[in-house]
Amino acid sequence: MADIDDLVQRVAVRAATDDEDLPAPVDDARTANAEAQLGFALHPLLARLYREVADGGFGPEYRLLPLSGPGSSVVGEYLTRRGASVGAEHPEWPEGVVPILTWGCGMYAGVDCLSEDGQVLLFEPNPYGGGSWEQCWFVDSAGLAEWLETWLSGTGWFEEDACERDDVAEPEPWEQAGSRLSVGV
Repeated sequence: MADIDDLVQRVAVRAATDDEDLPAPVDDARTANAEAQLGFALHPLLARLYREVADGGFGPEYRLLPLSGPGSSVVGEYLTRRGASVGAEHPEWPEGVVPILTWGCGMYAGVDCLSEDGQVLLFEPNPYGGGSWEQCWFVDSAGLAEWLETWLSGTGWFEEDACERDDVAEPEPWEQAGSRLSVGV
């Protein structure tokens, strides 16, 4: 747990350095309310980020969405996307994957709250040509902690100079996409 404590602290320092006007962290009641709306628990590290760092507004590029509330939020985006998937012939959003930030152009980073490590997934709908959304899902990182370390070190595929470096890991197709998209629809 000490490694996660250290990671959360480093994220908090970076977040405060990047933006002096971060939103206040959420309290336990707001986290519990969000989880009740979602129907499952947030990944523990994700919950800690919202409770100990800030209610979004930090992280790579467009920064993490607020947990809940008016406008675009983790809860709101998840409920909208899952709602459109339930009963659909070709569901686009898997159960348990919460969108945590938008990359623009319909792309999202999402945390799989049903996976032990909080796998970070990339939803890239732009190549969608009809039929299954399976080809639009990619593994960005095996876990949320690893994804945060990539952001802290400036080595993610999303960094401005990523295309100039040879050490950048590109997101790979999510092998579980087909089976996970069909669960709970």
